[in-house]
Amino acid sequence: MIHPSRTCQPKYDSIANRSRMGIARLAALALGALPSIAFGADKPALSPDAATPLVTASRISATVEFGLPALAAAIERDIPKRLATIDERVNCVHRRVFIFRINANCDVWGFVDRTSPVSLYGRGDRVFGAVSIYGAAEGQGANRFTARIRGDTEARATIEVEARPELRRDGSLQLNISDSFHWSEHPYLHVLGREFDLAPYVEPNIRTQLGRIRSRALAAARALDLHGKAEMAWRHAFEPIKLVEDPPVWLQLIPQSAAFAGVRANAKLLWGSLELAGSAETVIGRQPPAVTVTALPPLGTAVAEPGTFDVILPVRINYDTLKDKISQAIAAMPAQDTSVREVQVYPSSGKLVIGLRIAKSSDTDSSTGQWTYLSTTPKIDTNARTFSLGEIDLTTSSDDSQIGSAVQQLAAQLKNVANLDYGISYQNLLMAANERLTRPLKDGFRMEGRLDSARLEKVQLLREGILIALHASGGLKILYGL
Repeated sequence: MIHPSRTCQPKYDSIANRSRMGIARLAALALGALPSIAFGADKPALSPDAATPLVTASRISATVEFGLPALAAAIERDIPKRLATIDERVNCVHRRVFIFRINANCDVWGFVDRTSPVSLYGRGDRVFGAVSIYGAAEGQGANRFTARIRGDTEARATIEVEARPELRRDGSLQLNISDSFHWSEHPYLHVLGREFDLAPYVEPNIRTQLGRIRSRALAAARALDLHGKAEMAWRHAFEPIKLVEDPPVWLQLIPQSAAFAGVRANAKLLWGSLELAGSAETVIGRQPPAVTVTALPPLGTAVAEPGTFDVILPVRINYDTLKDKISQAIAAMPAQDTSVREVQVYPSSGKLVIGLRIAKSSDTDSSTGQWTYLSTTPKIDTNARTFSLGEIDLTTSSDDSQIGSAVQQLAAQLKNVANLDYGISYQNLLMAANERLTRPLKDGFRMEGRLDSARLEKVQLLREGILIALHASGGLKILYGL
């Protein structure tokens, strides 16, 4: 009797071996049918930089301007044409005639008129004003014995005013005024061959009018409401500004403090300036959410001049643009025993990865090739406004010495030829920003801004492309007035 397990075992082993051999042959056929592309086992992973806010500290000049001619007209409206009326009885004669001493009173009457408009001009931190006056007076003896004693006079004077504008702690504009006047012709009343000085009787009335001029000037200065307009400028500073249309780029200012930059004047203008300090954030895409407007804080220490305005301007480069540039550079290289069939460009952990599928030139199948990966850190030249590749490192190796040698040569040459000029993009961005920074605002305000220079802030390798953040500087004013 033959035991089944002993007599059948070789047969079963033979079947199993043939099955395994068949599976192996099928696998070999399947692998042979696929393109002979060897993907590097250590291919760098796609890992873009996390987008960080494009924020920088910045300063804005909030300037409130007033035309001095308009201020002079406001003061003049409250100054009458006739500054003073003279109606006095004075002791006008004190003289001896023969053996008689004559003491006679005279009735003096006359007027002092303003003969010119109020003129104002500024120089440095001072405002100067002037107005011309003319006075005429007559005198006559006050009784019948002296009635034939008569005299008259006329005189001209210039009233000069000097004021030093200051912004007080309560935010009101104060004019520290000093005034004076001098006679071009002194007012003497000629009586009986003698000169009788009328100045003591005329000047008190003039000084009374000077007091009125001072009060009217102070009222006109308060009516300028420098503090109220500074508060309005502060609120306007929070409004987002669309710097570029496509893609949308927004500027969001968030002022945090204010310092008084002084009141100044020139031939035609009086202005007061605040320096608003805070942050300027550039947002790409949708309009940023509204920022809560805070109250104008207490003014800080005076500053000599408002500081520069700073903002981050984003220049973007697509990975496809860089891939095309690399492909063009490779195509322009001398023919070799190998060829690059495909190029990939993507970010990985702060590095720029360049994937090259390389095959031997003799291989006519366009789908074949071996993937090799290079990595580099971008280089930015802000003077030439170019983007280039830094030192290129090989992150994967090839078992094929011919392909490995080709990769080394490509890495050396790509460093020198794969340059991108972003100058036109930068200029277009700068022009668009400058156009948007100069525009009218509400409530009689306007904005005037200009960016002049830029330096590199940072480079971000984002999922959607390379972002070159440029720190641009210039000036930005929020103005009210002329």
